[in-house]
This record gives sequence, structure tokens and C-alpha cells, in this order.
Amino acid sequence: MRDLGVGFRYLLKGQRWVARHGRQYGFGLVPGLITLVLYAAALVALAVWGEDFVGWATPFADDWSSPWLGLFRGFLTVVLFALGLLLSVLTFTAVTLLIGQPFYESLSETVDRDVSPDGVAPESGLPLWRELWISARDSLRVLARALVWAVLLFALGFIPVVGQTVVPVIGFLVTGFFLTEELAAVALQRRDVDLRARLALFRSRKTLIWGFGTPLGLAFLVPFVAVFLMPGAVAGATLLARELLGEEIREEAVAPEEENVTS
Repeated sequence: MRDLGVGFRYLLKGQRWVARHGRQYGFGLVPGLITLVLYAAALVALAVWGEDFVGWATPFADDWSSPWLGLFRGFLTVVLFALGLLLSVLTFTAVTLLIGQPFYESLSETVDRDVSPDGVAPESGLPLWRELWISARDSLRVLARALVWAVLLFALGFIPVVGQTVVPVIGFLVTGFFLTEELAAVALQRRDVDLRARLALFRSRKTLIWGFGTPLGLAFLVPFVAVFLMPGAVAGATLLARELLGEEIREEAVAPEEENVTS
């Protein structure tokens, strides 16, 4: 259980690092803001035209009497919007990382250099288009796994008592796991650690991953919070990647300023 606290501390250290490096923080906000605008537009469109889409998709219900027609299509409209919202939560990080690959790559490298004892950051040596392709491919593979879990947990949610207690907890743990994988992939991809190896590495220390990703996932449920936490999340995931690979971290580089003064 110690790893839960360690993972959470890396989450805080990442936020602390960007708080002390304002330029990097501002640089890292740009992709999240772009993604937020795109997702907001998509959700507004879904809210405005969702009912029309449901009506078009259910012509067999046109002859149903009132109030069943309205209740049926109203329920499907709500479900459609809920699924769109869930999909946006599941994919926000992946899309933001894809849009912001150059931004977060630079941020992660800066963190690596800052906390590395020798001041050197690992480099993949791949051209940008190749990194984007690998990132997009791996994100789709991770998303497919996350959707399988989402469908399974949705079905289990109908089980009395268990569906209202145990299933939500499992859902947050699963979200935290995949969220951390997406974030740490920025640093691990530069170290030539492929998706299969990353997942094996994460499974070997699940409580560490949950300690980092689960509270972050809960925070991301609050509107707009994800945008402002993303730079620190990438920084923290870089530190987490170093922990997973057994790489040394200069603690003074991520310690609060007051600690640096006294040390």
C-alpha cells in the first residue's frame, strides 16, 4: 500500500514542478485549451441535434402513442449525451497528448534534464511524424482496451448493491490506470519502451499507478480542471516513468522552494 502514497506524491511533485517553471506551464496549457474548444463544440452539437439524430435512428417508433414515444426517445437522447460525455472523458487525455505531442515532448524532456543527476534527457531519435504515428496508434489501442472495460463495467452496474458500490470504485481504478499510461507514454516512448512493455511495467506496480492516476482521474471529472492540470500531470508522469525504470531523481529539483532554502 506504500506505493499508493508514492504515486500520489509524484502527482503533487509534477504540479509543483510546473508551478516553479511558469514558462513551461504556459507552454503546456495550449494543447489542452485547443482540445477543450473542440470537445465543447462537439458536446454542444450533440445537445442541440441529439434529439433529431435519435428520431432519425428510430423510425420504427414514429407510430407509438404518447407518452411512450417521448419517454423512449427522451431516454435515448439522454443516454446518447451521457455516452458522448463518457467518451470525451476517456479520450480527452489521448487527444490532448496527440495534439500537443511537440509541446509535451519538450516539457517532458525539460523535466528529465532538470531531475537527472547528469542533466541529460533520453531521446528517441525518431522524426516527429514517426512519433505522432506511434502515439496515435498506441492511443487507439489503449482506447480500445478502455472501452472494453467501460462496456463491462456498464453492464455490471445493473447488479443490485454491487453495481452502485464496487463497480464505481473499479471504474475509477481502471480510469486511473489507463490515464497514467497515456501520460507516462510521453516519457517512456522516448526511451523506446513499447506499449506491451509499458503495460507489463504498469501491471507490476499497479498500486503506484493507481496512486497517481486515480486522484487525477477524479480531478479531471471537474469541468476545465483537466486543461490546467495537464502540464503538471505530464511532468509528474515523467517522474513516475523514472521511478518505474529505476532511474535516479534529484529530489532537490522537485522539492518546494522553502525546502531548497534550508537544504
